[in-house]
Amino acid sequence: MKVELVTNLKRQATKILADLHLSKEPILITEHGQPSAYLIDVQDYEFMQRRLELLEGLSRGERAVLEGRTYSQGEAREKMSKWLK
Repeated sequence: MKVELVTNLKRQATKILADLHLSKEPILITEHGQPSAYLIDVQDYEFMQRRLELLEGLSRGERAVLEGRTYSQGEAREKMSKWLK
């Protein structure tokens, strides 16, 4: 992973962004020698957000199963029958 000082980002933002778009490699931005932020490509960020949403949905489903908040296929069909006509 590439590391850049925040001052370099301020001075060379256009070049750093161009490199980011070409390499697709996240850049760790540091301030005073400490990690401050990650700079990532927009497409990569959106992909990670979609993946997170899917994982959260799976987690909710697993929780529902563990808590017994599920229906059998017959029960679900019966409950949904008024909408499935």
